[in-house]
Amino acid sequence: MIRLKNDILSSPYPMSFPRANQENQRRNFIHCPASTENIIMPRAIILFLLLIFCVRHAVVNAMEFIYNGFAGSKLHVDGAAYITQEGILSLTTTSSNIIGHAFHPKPISLVDDYIGLPFISSFAATFVFAITTNYSSRSGEGMAFVISSTPSLNDGRPGAYMGLNDYQGNKSAPMFLAIELDTVADSEFRDIDNNHVGIDLNNLVSNTSIPAGYRYNDDVDNMVLPSLEALRLSSGDIMQVWVDYHGESQGFDDKSTTMQLDITLAPVPMYKPSQPLLSYTVNMASVFGDSVTRAYVGFSASTGDIRSASHQILGWSFNLSGPAPALNYSLLPLKRGHQIQDAGKKQLIKWLPATISSLAVVAGLTACFLLRCWCNRRADNQEDWESELGPRRFPHKILRAATNGFSSRQLLGKGGFGRVYGGFLVASGLRIAVKRISSESAQGLAQFTAEILILGRLRHRNLVRLIGYCRHKDELLLVYEQMPNGSLDKYLHIKMKKTLSWSQRLHIIKGVASGLLYLHEDWEQVIIHRDVKASNVLLDAEMNGRLGDFGLARLHDHGVDAHTTHIAGTMGYLAPELTRFGKATKATDVFAFGAFILEVACGRRPVGLNARGELLVLVEWVRDVWDSSSGCITDAMDPRLDDYTVEEAELVLKLGLLCSHPMPAARPGMRLVMQYLEGDMALPAEMTPDYLAITDVNEVFEMAPSVGTSVTILSGGR
Repeated sequence: MIRLKNDILSSPYPMSFPRANQENQRRNFIHCPASTENIIMPRAIILFLLLIFCVRHAVVNAMEFIYNGFAGSKLHVDGAAYITQEGILSLTTTSSNIIGHAFHPKPISLVDDYIGLPFISSFAATFVFAITTNYSSRSGEGMAFVISSTPSLNDGRPGAYMGLNDYQGNKSAPMFLAIELDTVADSEFRDIDNNHVGIDLNNLVSNTSIPAGYRYNDDVDNMVLPSLEALRLSSGDIMQVWVDYHGESQGFDDKSTTMQLDITLAPVPMYKPSQPLLSYTVNMASVFGDSVTRAYVGFSASTGDIRSASHQILGWSFNLSGPAPALNYSLLPLKRGHQIQDAGKKQLIKWLPATISSLAVVAGLTACFLLRCWCNRRADNQEDWESELGPRRFPHKILRAATNGFSSRQLLGKGGFGRVYGGFLVASGLRIAVKRISSESAQGLAQFTAEILILGRLRHRNLVRLIGYCRHKDELLLVYEQMPNGSLDKYLHIKMKKTLSWSQRLHIIKGVASGLLYLHEDWEQVIIHRDVKASNVLLDAEMNGRLGDFGLARLHDHGVDAHTTHIAGTMGYLAPELTRFGKATKATDVFAFGAFILEVACGRRPVGLNARGELLVLVEWVRDVWDSSSGCITDAMDPRLDDYTVEEAELVLKLGLLCSHPMPAARPGMRLVMQYLEGDMALPAEMTPDYLAITDVNEVFEMAPSVGTSVTILSGGR
């Protein structure tokens, strides 16, 4: 940043002052009388130059594009690469010993031309591809996403080189960073196997590589390390790759900044896995050197002597200063290009039209018979409550197709009552989450029915939306709108996840509080959720918190006590009176909400182990921190947070303790909680650590009358 006043004269970029006159200019600048002409004009010039600098820097940084298919695009292609009529970017055909390249025509800037600032501190790309082999040969050789010093790779070589050339062995070759999708094990380049993803820096010997696949967390609650689900790159299946380069620049003069490069792979359609497949720290200066200031992004592929495959790109997006724009699957040209048919398939095409009429007659009669049986069976199985529901009833085959047959690859998570699978409805282009209720659960049908009856009629921006359901034989399926950012607990307790900022956490807390207020007081009946916790709070695309999983919820009329006597919920969120008497009320939901907001603020689970392996109850620990010699309750905040406002942090921590008070009568209702969070009402001044330890209900009103008069007796109505 250019400093003002005297420092401008010592800058290495003087404002066009002749060298012989610089001292006179400096003397006049410092000692001249403070007149309008002598002061305002230099400042105006400086501000004008700063404005030009900032505008130029913003323009250079703005590099973003998206291709949902390549029809009409103006990519720089060479070799065997071409764009098909369907809009597919085909890098190679199944011919042997050919190469193909395709690059975006506009370069990205690696440094600022004016001051040499290495501002490429981040970029992101994603692309959808398919590698289809010739039926008569083995797969090969592979393809790569490339950042190259030039888009003209004339020295690229076929075979194992994937259309590139080893810069280490040929100093005249272009410099590059490549993400290789390699389908052949070449001993020359020390490949780990014939199906891997690698990161190459000016060298076809990968700096790091891993077998192709994707990671998902099968057991978030127990923090089990993500497992690797294998994928076959040359299977012909459509897959997606995400490339994320991120980090923090070290400053103006440091050109050795090292950033992290994350590679993620998944089948299509599927959400982006929470964990990258491969991560590696990369120093861009060591890759391209000081002489290269611009680079090109694109793809390279090749085939070999006896190994050939068609390498195709169906969609691609890139952003130099933020996340890669999401591709629209419904717009992608999902045909796999020019497939080779064998003789048997050609014979099939010849005789199939001759028999289609007779097959149509048989199929029609069969369809009429099956349709009649299905309608009779559906009428017999339909419950009384189904005719009153808002959500639609999905055919089982639609949900099975949307989730790839409930494949483990689509698994989003699992709980005590079943598993949740990600899916994609092709007809509507909607991403869904399908909860498959466990048939082994004795109360599976009761929970299935409760969730449909309750969520089917609820409409609130902070509640997960139920789209539909399905009953098929013994299977019970619930269909929700999928939340692209997953559950909140992953961001709080998994180290590999990006840490949420304080403003995001406070926004989520307020959102969940608003949803609970709607359930307790603003809907036509009182709904007691009974399972408020971080893993049941899902985050949408804008990081809004949405409360979900109503399988344990119960409803009753306003002004009438709930009659729930079955103890249900999660340890650490259960109110003391619930475990003692088994009666769920609005007060027990408020207790769980108190434990939840402490978990969000402190980044700790409600119940866990400390460094010595001793049991740690979060509510008690926060209270002890407040009651310690320092008396500073914000010492309990998540140490990963450094951007919080002290007043907001104190409010959230004290409110969490108040909501988790041992006595139900001392807990505020959700409307009062919202007033506290929005700043419309201050927390009671008499609230102290001693007050929060009271276990005698009579002492609540004796020690803190202002608190007692502000709380709501939650077992009653509004």
